Amino acid sequence: MGVQGRTLGVPLMLTILGFAMIATFLVLIMLKKMSPIAALVLIPALFCVFVGKGAKLGDYVIDGVTSLAPTAAMLMFAIVYFGVMIDVGLFDPVVRGILRFCKADPLRIVVGTALLAAIVSLDGDGSTTFMITVSAMYPLYKRLKMSLVVMTGVAAMANGVMNTLPWGGPTARAATALKLDASDIFVPMIPALAVGLFFVIALAYVLGRRERNRLGVLTLDEALVAERETETVLVGAGAGTGKSPALGGGSGSGTDAEPPGEDEAFQGLDPHRDTLRPRLYWFNAALTVVLLTAMIMEWLPIPVLFLLGAALALTVNFPQMPDQKARIAAHAENVLNVSGMVFAAAVFTGVLQGTGMVDHMAEWLVDNIPDGMGPHMALVTGVLSIPLTYFMSNDGFYFGILPVLAEAGQAHGVPAVEIARASIVGQPLHMSSPLVPAVYVLVGMAKVEFGDHTRFVVKWAALTSLVVLGAGILFGIV
Repeated sequence: MGVQGRTLGVPLMLTILGFAMIATFLVLIMLKKMSPIAALVLIPALFCVFVGKGAKLGDYVIDGVTSLAPTAAMLMFAIVYFGVMIDVGLFDPVVRGILRFCKADPLRIVVGTALLAAIVSLDGDGSTTFMITVSAMYPLYKRLKMSLVVMTGVAAMANGVMNTLPWGGPTARAATALKLDASDIFVPMIPALAVGLFFVIALAYVLGRRERNRLGVLTLDEALVAERETETVLVGAGAGTGKSPALGGGSGSGTDAEPPGEDEAFQGLDPHRDTLRPRLYWFNAALTVVLLTAMIMEWLPIPVLFLLGAALALTVNFPQMPDQKARIAAHAENVLNVSGMVFAAAVFTGVLQGTGMVDHMAEWLVDNIPDGMGPHMALVTGVLSIPLTYFMSNDGFYFGILPVLAEAGQAHGVPAVEIARASIVGQPLHMSSPLVPAVYVLVGMAKVEFGDHTRFVVKWAALTSLVVLGAGILFGIV
C-alpha cells in the first residue's frame, strides 16, 4: 500500500499523542484510578493542551455536547420509563408466569432463566436484570441442587444480547462516538440479534437437558413448595423507598429463600407495594408495545418517543405531583450516571476529532492494514469487538477504539454505520467481563465464585458473539 510514502505526510506527534491519550484513559479506568466520567473529561483536556490547542477546548466541547444531547435525552427518559414500568408491576406477571412454567424441571428452569433475563433486560440496566433474575430463580436452583454457574452464565449471555438495545449502553455509545442515529445502528441489526437470542435459548435448552439428565425432575408436591418460595421474590430498581434492592439493602418484604440461619434471604419488592397499579396494567402494556413499535418503525426519533412515553407513564400512573417526584428521585442515580457519562464523552470525542488526532491515527491504522482486509473492516471490527470489549470497558472501546476503526473503514469505502453495527456483537461476552460492575451483582447474589463463572461462560459467550456476527454477515447487515 506504499506505507512509507503515505506515512511521511502524517504528523507523527498527533498520531503518538492520540494513541497515548487512549492508552492513558484505558489504563486509568481499568485500574480504577479514575471514574469513567472524570477520565473522559480530564485526560482529553490535558492532551488538548499538549497538542497546543487548549484555547479551542471550549469549542470542541460545545460541538460535542450539541451532537450528543439527543443520545443523552434518550437514555435519561428510557431509564425513567422502564423504571416506572417495573415500579407499577408490568413485569411481575411475566416473572410469576415463568416460575409456573418452570415448576421443578431443570430443563424448563434453565430455559426460563434465559427468557426471564431477556425480558427484564428491556429496562436497559444489567444490575436490575440480574437482581430480578437471580431473586426469582435462585431458590429453584438451590432446592434442586442445580449448577449455579449455569444460571449466571445463561443470564449474562441473554442480557448481553439484549444489552444492544439503544438505551442499553453499547449502541448509544457507538452512536455517540460516531455521531450516528442509534436507530440506524440497532434497527437493521434486529434479525442478527434475534438469531443470537435464539442461540442463547437453544443453548439453555441443551444445558437444561444436561441438568435434567443429572438430577431428574421433582414431584409435583416438591415443585409447589419451590414455587411458593419464589412466587413473591420480585426485585426491581428504584422501587419502594428508592434504595438499591441488592442483598442487604432496600426495605422490601421479600421471602427467605432458605431458612434464615443460612443467611440466604433476599430483599425483594413486596407484591403489595404502594407503587403497583394493577388496574392500569393493560394500559402500561399497550403503551410499552406502542412505544417499542414506534421505535422500530421510526415514527419519531427515539429520544422524542421516550420523552413522551415517560411523561405519559408518570402522569397516568402517578397523577399526584409528590408521587411523580418520588418516582423520578428513585431513578435519579441511574439517570445521572448515564447522562453524565454521555456529556463527559463530548470532551473525549470532541478533542479526539477537533485536534485531528483521530484522523492521523486512522491513517496510520489504514497504512498498516493489509490491502485485502481494508474492504472488510466491518468484519475486522466485529471480530476485534469480542476480545476488546472483554478486556476493556465499553467506554474505552467505543470512545477510544471505535472512532479509529470507523475512520479506517471509511478510507476503504466502508460506511461508519456498518462499523458501528459490527462493534456491538461482542456484548454477550462483555457482560461477563471483570470490568462490568453488574456481573458482580450477578455472581454475588448467586453465591458463585467469579472464576467459576468465567471458566464456564467465556467459551459459550464468545460463540454467541460469533453467531450474531455470522448472522449479520449472512443477512448483509454488516
